[in-house]
Amino acid sequence: MKVASDNRKRDDCKPGRRVQIVLKQDQRTGKTVAGIIGQVLTSSPYHSRGIKVRLTDGRVGRVAHFEEDDAAKNHSS
Repeated sequence: MKVASDNRKRDDCKPGRRVQIVLKQDQRTGKTVAGIIGQVLTSSPYHSRGIKVRLTDGRVGRVAHFEEDDAAKNHSS
């Protein structure tokens, strides 16, 4: 059984992973957008609100969750 990734740990945020991020302007609502990590911007190994990344399309935000983890949850039900 695979343990779900933690969006607050830098080691789990690798370029190429499909994620849902919260853009700066959407922090109050929590609205997420999907994309692929192009670059990890947070330098510390942990951040309580999520690791900041730049998607391949240039949008920047904090990782809310990983799409692979969502798919695994849906299939295990």
